[in-house]
Amino acid sequence: MKFCDFVCKEAIQADLTSVSKETVIREMVGLLVSAGQIADGDRDSIIGAIMKREELGSTGIGRGVAVPHTKHKRLDRLVGTVGVSSEGIDFDSLDGEKVQLLFLLISPEDRPGDHLRALENISRQLRDDTFCRFLKQAKSAEDIQQLLAEADNNQFVS
Repeated sequence: MKFCDFVCKEAIQADLTSVSKETVIREMVGLLVSAGQIADGDRDSIIGAIMKREELGSTGIGRGVAVPHTKHKRLDRLVGTVGVSSEGIDFDSLDGEKVQLLFLLISPEDRPGDHLRALENISRQLRDDTFCRFLKQAKSAEDIQQLLAEADNNQFVS
């Protein structure tokens, strides 16, 4: 699975303004609502599901990266977005560091394989220090989109 299979380019944000875990999740879900990927009426239940997942353990995986995710009954396909915070967000990360890169992922409840493949792709790409460094330096949604396309074409991970 590639980023282009699930990342909504209209929802990518290079300058997230939120400063806390819950507000950044609200901001990113709002981007997907604005892009028409999620119904506005599902916004609160999706945010609630992501926050419930965070209670199980932070999806702040370390090295300035978080991958908040959930499954939701009202979605019929996998959808996600990417955001960058130049200031960093306290996300209760495993390493205690602030998060700058966020990959938010929401999938249908009946498609666990897609969910796992997307998480695996994100995880594999984020192991590449160059990819992460370039993402953290991205100044626009177009920059991020270009980096995701390069990652899809295996230009970072060997």
